[in-house]
Amino acid sequence: MNKKEYHVAIVGATGAVGQKIIHLLEQDQELQFYIKKITLLSSKRSAGKVIKFKGKEVTIQETTELSFEGVDIAFFSAGGEVSKRFAKSAVDGGSVVIDNTSHFRMSKDVPLVVPEVNAHKLREHSGIISVPNCSALQMVTALNPIKKAFGLERIIVSTYQAVSGSGMNAINELMNQSEAMLKGEDITAEILPAKNDKKHFPIAFNVLPQVDVFTENDYTFEEQKMINETKKIMGMPDLKMSATCVRVPVVSSHSESVYIEVEQDVTVGEIKKVLEAAPGVVLQDNPTQQMYPTPLTSAGKKETFVGRIRKDLDLPRGFHLWIVSDNLLKGAAWNSVQIAETMIKLDLL
Repeated sequence: MNKKEYHVAIVGATGAVGQKIIHLLEQDQELQFYIKKITLLSSKRSAGKVIKFKGKEVTIQETTELSFEGVDIAFFSAGGEVSKRFAKSAVDGGSVVIDNTSHFRMSKDVPLVVPEVNAHKLREHSGIISVPNCSALQMVTALNPIKKAFGLERIIVSTYQAVSGSGMNAINELMNQSEAMLKGEDITAEILPAKNDKKHFPIAFNVLPQVDVFTENDYTFEEQKMINETKKIMGMPDLKMSATCVRVPVVSSHSESVYIEVEQDVTVGEIKKVLEAAPGVVLQDNPTQQMYPTPLTSAGKKETFVGRIRKDLDLPRGFHLWIVSDNLLKGAAWNSVQIAETMIKLDLL
């Protein structure tokens, strides 16, 4: 196969997701395209720093409206305000923007894409494609094959979200708090559960039933994002769904306890068979051998892992699942690169 070469830019190159994208692009022998040039962009504060890409030093530049000249693909992962300010400039300059922030996700003219679920939506883009919330992303990857095979009426999900979802500073806070607590020292909390909220609580040896700030209906923005984005991705505006999002003292990989109700009478074995054949999904489900996904075993992997599949004890069409995936990989960086690969396969780039 003759691979095309592209000029790629990464906005937010020093962040956790940006770093993951860089790592994935360094392995372009495994991708559908080659990198002929890479432009690394960030805030003025990080401009001038040097990052190695394929053994060569690349100097990070400050992001401006003029940063995207000649850029074919621009990966944005520097926060919603940065995407709001610069994404349209990138599109006007000829780039296709793959945006990892929440800014465009619910815009009617912006596809919200998980390639395993709704790759066809890429044909509708007008220059910007949005990457879903990491928790919604891994859940729909696992549930869409079930929906296609047996129908889907209801989802109730509780998440167990890693601190890396709040960035490098949250990871450092978890580590520092853990070390301090083990030494019997006083600890400080400045980031979690939400940087912009009034109070902050320790995450080390703790569980926080709040991810992002609360909305007027007492759901958090994270919970609302999961609900709204799931409905958009799966094309099910009337889907019955509720979410409770929880932060746990884990560095990488989000876990989810998911209850679903399907439209047909099916068995656990039939659901497992569908998941075994599903793209991007790995079934890890053998209670007799204590086989099930965990954050540690899922970290650093691109797939979405599913286990603990069992029938509800009261409702015949109710099922419970345990879903785990690396939130920085499949939940962000890898899904972004997958979108670029899929667009190339569909001859959209």
